Amino acid sequence: MSHTSRRDFLKASVSAVCAAAVVESAEAKPTPTGVSTVEKIATSPASGPLPIKKGVWFEMISPKLGYADRFKIARDAGFEVVQAPTEADDRKAEAIKKAADGAKIRIDSVMNMDHWKYPLSSADPAVVERSLAGMRTSLRNAKLWGSDTVLLVPAVLDQNTSYRDAWTRSQEQIRKLLPTAEENKTIIGIEEVWYRILLSPLEMAHYIDEFRSPYVRAWFDVGNVLLYGYPQDWIRTLGKRISNVHLKDFKHKEHSYAFVNLGDGDLNWPAVHQAFAEIGYSGSAVVELEGGDEAYLRDVSKRVDRLLLQ
Repeated sequence: MSHTSRRDFLKASVSAVCAAAVVESAEAKPTPTGVSTVEKIATSPASGPLPIKKGVWFEMISPKLGYADRFKIARDAGFEVVQAPTEADDRKAEAIKKAADGAKIRIDSVMNMDHWKYPLSSADPAVVERSLAGMRTSLRNAKLWGSDTVLLVPAVLDQNTSYRDAWTRSQEQIRKLLPTAEENKTIIGIEEVWYRILLSPLEMAHYIDEFRSPYVRAWFDVGNVLLYGYPQDWIRTLGKRISNVHLKDFKHKEHSYAFVNLGDGDLNWPAVHQAFAEIGYSGSAVVELEGGDEAYLRDVSKRVDRLLLQ
């Protein structure tokens, strides 16, 4: 599914996520990584730049250009890593790898593209199999490109899918993918998006902990939670579960909302910086905004520097 469709889905779901769900239990539970479900992290003042690798979503760079030019623009704009979409064509996947290597920039993650139209939470076996096939392709891409993580939207609620069914069905299908993820040493990064499920940090932590696997972690988007929470709270609660991060900003307006450039919205960047420092986050932070030309991308890169890396 295209990035435009992904954004359209977010916009269409806004009215359904104004309240967070309550988890079944708030008791602390041990996990293989030693992180509890309810996590209390001592606060300490953030100091200095965060050890985060600055990344960009590949679709922000003009698709009218060739792969090599797009990766070069990303690198020249100051980005260290790129997140690329799933590519089912083996020849194109090889060409993407060659272009990234030539530009000396790393594809550190893959955005799975089939989970919106073909959700793992569906009651239709054919839809679920299509979704699993998309994730298997994404995991193959990750192995070829040397990527650490594949982003997965685990479930999509609709009028025919209960909350409980979305939870249990998606977990059942993700467990089928774990052997491949473990063999490839690739993390499945569960992202919180406006899909009407996992609407609180406690609940997302519980969902991830139930896998009891270091290969299922959280892909945290700082902008997606602004409609119904505070990213600094999510960061502290998820803690070491966070494997990857998306950066965007969000502006509340009267009876409406809008995604805006970094620093132009309601996100409290100093608080986010503080929270990342407290949990010792040192992974990548990939900007996911509307696309633009090289000058625009350089400006976005400088905004990341100013808001998070200085």
